[in-house]
Amino acid sequence: MPLLVSDAIILHVADYLESSRILRLATREAGVQAVVARGARNSRKRFGRALDLFALGEAQIEVRSGRDLHTLVSFDVTGSQPQLAADLARFSAASALAECALRVVHDESAPVVYDGLLAAFTAIGASAHDQAVSTALGALWRLVRDVGFAPSMDMCAECHATLDREIDVAFSHHAGGALCARCAARSPSGRRLPASARQAISSWMEGRDVELIHTEARAHQRLLREFVSHHVTDGRPMRAFAEWESGLLDVARS
Repeated sequence: MPLLVSDAIILHVADYLESSRILRLATREAGVQAVVARGARNSRKRFGRALDLFALGEAQIEVRSGRDLHTLVSFDVTGSQPQLAADLARFSAASALAECALRVVHDESAPVVYDGLLAAFTAIGASAHDQAVSTALGALWRLVRDVGFAPSMDMCAECHATLDREIDVAFSHHAGGALCARCAARSPSGRRLPASARQAISSWMEGRDVELIHTEARAHQRLLREFVSHHVTDGRPMRAFAEWESGLLDVARS
């Protein structure tokens, strides 16, 4: 069987049978891969303490043609991220990012997406408690951009007319972004998007930091969830994202 060797980030871990674990990995060379780590629960000879959520390393994977689940031969840790687990705000933000990555990243080479995820987890881990949500929102919008369905913010998503950055607009998930007044009139399902929110999303996608108050953050989380849910049609609920969104105020006040 072909052996895939790639830098990887552990996005999800689940126990499997009595002794093994199933992992979902973001890899530089082959996108997201599902692998089984046989014996990982009972023996540390092959994997040691390596298989922690959000760990970074070099994965060796036996790829089985025509299968969705491959075999993890080894995972050599090159970095752990304990700072993500040390704070509830950072952990819930990182979990929401991992869940979105599992939904929108496919099993094909995408080095730009991998590098973006690596930078995103590092940034969330380094963020202050009260800035973890804003940092994660920026990371998530850049993930959306990197996988190819960034929303149109400065031009109408329907007619491509230039939009004044200082005005409120309608935002349509179906159309794929902001709408001019004429196109918005034909799209009653659009959501009003304040100019400040549109500027924040543009700043995040361009890699700039944005400071938000709690109520603004909740509105941004809702908009992002609705946008991703519209474009990802597998029908499964986004549980980690929902926990991150619903727990924002409690986390921010803790």
